[in-house]
Amino acid sequence: MFYIGIDLGTSSVKLILTDENGCICKTLTRTYPIDFPHPGWSEQSPEDWMTAIEDGLGELLEGYDKSAVKGIGTAGQMHGLVVLDKEDKVIRPCILWNDGRTQKETDYLNDVIGKERLSQLTANIAFAGFTAPKILWMKANEPENFARICKIMLPKDFVNYRLTGTFSTDVSDASGMLLFDVKNRTWSKEMMDICDVKEEQLPGIYESYEAVGTLKPDVAERLGLPEDVVVAAGAGDNAAAAIGTGTVHDGDCNISIGTSGTIFISSDRFGVDPFNALHSFAHANGHYHLMGCMLSAASCNKWWMDDILGTNQYADEQTAITPDKLGRNHVYFLPYLMGERSPINDTNARGCFIGLTMDNTRADMTQAVLEGVAFALRDSTEVAKSLGIDISHSYICGGGAKSPLWRKIIANVLNVRLDVPATEEGPGYGGAILAMVASGAYSSIIEAVDCFNKVVETIEPDAELAALYEERYCRFKKLYPAMKETFADLME
Repeated sequence: MFYIGIDLGTSSVKLILTDENGCICKTLTRTYPIDFPHPGWSEQSPEDWMTAIEDGLGELLEGYDKSAVKGIGTAGQMHGLVVLDKEDKVIRPCILWNDGRTQKETDYLNDVIGKERLSQLTANIAFAGFTAPKILWMKANEPENFARICKIMLPKDFVNYRLTGTFSTDVSDASGMLLFDVKNRTWSKEMMDICDVKEEQLPGIYESYEAVGTLKPDVAERLGLPEDVVVAAGAGDNAAAAIGTGTVHDGDCNISIGTSGTIFISSDRFGVDPFNALHSFAHANGHYHLMGCMLSAASCNKWWMDDILGTNQYADEQTAITPDKLGRNHVYFLPYLMGERSPINDTNARGCFIGLTMDNTRADMTQAVLEGVAFALRDSTEVAKSLGIDISHSYICGGGAKSPLWRKIIANVLNVRLDVPATEEGPGYGGAILAMVASGAYSSIIEAVDCFNKVVETIEPDAELAALYEERYCRFKKLYPAMKETFADLME
């Protein structure tokens, strides 16, 4: 039997094929464009996702028995606003998670409705990337489009809708909309009223591992798959990555270094950070999690390498960063290229290098980029510590985590042990596991994960190096407060 995991990312979709034992048979990636129609805006065509997925599935299954495919599970970039009209046509391009146009709406929700009330209703406050501010932005700026809305959904839910015809979402992805009562796992009537949304415009709610349906006949025929292939509700990319790495038990932690960067802490109990610096979301395992999310992580390194240095030789650029340089760099980098979410919640924040002198090299600046991301991740772990959460070890995944140097920097900046899972596919692998449970191959997420989860490498922090980074972090955390007003002035 085979299972397909779909990782619907920001710049590409990654497809993986696994067997019932969790062994990965094949993977492939299809890219699609991102549009930036105005500074700080970020949009994408949902039709591009479906083209990439359907074309990719054909190649993914070449040489395999398609009749043996039993399930599909999708993990998706969170918070994006996809809107359909009464004829199921996409009304406008999806406004992505890293789009920063909604500061006015975010301020309205936080300052007028009030953070305390939002937290009571949804367990979270408003962030510019969340879905509810985007809905309010559409209402204010595109009233004709707003009036046409029949269905509101998230990116991976659009894919599932096209595959099955079921208008659905899962609890983990819904948690990031600011329309969802996380504690009670249901839509918030008061938030719907605030956003002028009707419940019939919102999808049905499922646990991530539940089946939402099977393939529509025309889709099955086009893909050459059986009509009885089960499609799981799926999960937001970070919750799916946590499933893929085995972060499912109470207190488990996962660090993901993808386009964005996250600290994900699994919990059997519902809880809210009283300062709302960390998100409180439902987990794909049926429980809950706290999460800190920075908007630009591996994307900082990609920008630095591709757009500034003009090279795709990422590993080669890191060879000049020798062990003796770690913890001793006097150049700092603020990684806020798209504004920032956790824990500062500031769309005006911007990236910058600080501390440059005439003797600095490109290697110093490359190192500063890697360290800046690690320092910003630590900002979220510091919030967790303030809540009494002890993070002594974590799994790590994502494209950036493939760099041994970056893993070492993160382990020592955070002063935690990092475990590298045998399977590095993160969200896509988690999607495949959700498909296994939805189709009945395993009785629960815990059963499946405990069968598959293996660690292939452990990075222990070095006491001397961790002490050096402790000093550097104490300096780093002073930089954003010193620049905050300047960032705001730059945006006027």
